[in-house]
Amino acid sequence: MAVDYAVIVVYLAGMLAMGWWGMRRARSKSEFLVAGRRLGPGMYSGTMAAIVLGGASTIGGVGLGYQYGLSGAWLVISIGLGLLALSVFFSARIARLKVYTVSEMLDLRYGGRAGVISGVVMWAYTLMLAVTSTIAYATIFDVLFDVPRTLAIVIGGSIVVAYSTLGGMWSITLTDMVQFVVKTIGVLLLLLPIAVVKAGGFAAMREELPTSYFDPLGIGGETIFTYVLIYTLGMLIGQDIWQRVFTARTDRVARVGGTVAGTYCLLYAVAGAVIGTAAKVMYPDLASSDAAFATIVKDELPIGVRGLVLAAALAAVMSTSSGALIACATVANNDIWSRLRGKAVAGGESDEVKGNRTFILGMGVLVIAVSIALNNVVEALTVAYNLLVGGLLVPILGGLLWKRGTAYGALAAVGAGGGTVVVLMAVQGVLATEPIVYGLLASLAAYVVVSLATKPTDPVILTAWRERLAGRGGADAPEPPVAARP
Repeated sequence: MAVDYAVIVVYLAGMLAMGWWGMRRARSKSEFLVAGRRLGPGMYSGTMAAIVLGGASTIGGVGLGYQYGLSGAWLVISIGLGLLALSVFFSARIARLKVYTVSEMLDLRYGGRAGVISGVVMWAYTLMLAVTSTIAYATIFDVLFDVPRTLAIVIGGSIVVAYSTLGGMWSITLTDMVQFVVKTIGVLLLLLPIAVVKAGGFAAMREELPTSYFDPLGIGGETIFTYVLIYTLGMLIGQDIWQRVFTARTDRVARVGGTVAGTYCLLYAVAGAVIGTAAKVMYPDLASSDAAFATIVKDELPIGVRGLVLAAALAAVMSTSSGALIACATVANNDIWSRLRGKAVAGGESDEVKGNRTFILGMGVLVIAVSIALNNVVEALTVAYNLLVGGLLVPILGGLLWKRGTAYGALAAVGAGGGTVVVLMAVQGVLATEPIVYGLLASLAAYVVVSLATKPTDPVILTAWRERLAGRGGADAPEPPVAARP
């Protein structure tokens, strides 16, 4: 294992070095939060794929393949479909807005009334996403170094917090590109073919396993529907994803690069399910399906290769964790704290960078603390996704697609959708499908009815909105006008 340990240590040291190098480039708010909006198609595609394919997509995707066979790919497929939909239909417009957060987009579209409410919902979502990724370090470091759970979370979390705090989005972009390459080599080019060969090939896998393992819908229609509702729709509006869209150099980069990343996600989904199916042939009686990834890596891969594939698992977790962390800090600082204190920010760009760096450090400490306190955050993450989709999907997409939508309609949609989700989760259970379905319906109804019943959005606001959609103006332009209160 000495060679494997060396590979891991070199990888982790490289991540910290990237953070130090990124610190030299992040000298303005734009550089720190959105990499100066300068990423080209290659780097944009790699970093976008890296952030959406985290520990759940890698370790969890293999586990679902172990449990259900090829249909276990649907979790990651739903993520890929969401990224494709975002890239093809919305990313160009989002990139042209030149904002930093989803809540800023809502303020621009509706006249400055939805920021704090939407910011709190988005903050809860990004916080729990970061916590989920950070907890995954415990599993990986246990396999690597046999260390206690708390120490594993502190080690993994501290490395991510360190390079994210140092260089912001530039550091995260550079590390994500390395992580994307490591994941591609480790999972697609090494683990996938080795697992299939060790299992005896596809013919042997078909003989050993029930036919349901090769049924594309074997996981169940209701489960697939739930994945699409939560993850595909969630991909359309998450701050962690939008913040990557904001890094694109042009709207074409956002559209084409995101489409490439979404297609890559679909390939990654199938690979994970096949690896899990192969693991089921080799280890039919594992106590937990989530142990399939670590078991096949530990027992079947040669020295050196094993270290690289475990580094790929670390890369998957770190990319999602760092993306969620900077999103959480950006929302906390720009959408909540700065608004509560009246947006009076003294000083120049260096002070803004310092403030955002402080928030990343603070949110990172909070994420590590919450990760240590919680043993299982699946339900908490589901709550966050349900609130995100049920409360914010309609006003966000409505603002992009329907000019008659109003600020009161948006607020009603957030309240009706979020309230319905909370009530039904309490009655039906957190993991039930009904909360998100009825939450979306309630949000849509409230948005349409209240928008039609209230005065149309001020033409001055809509004009400013159209200017930004056309790519004129940006984050440093004057504040958008605020509608007069009736």
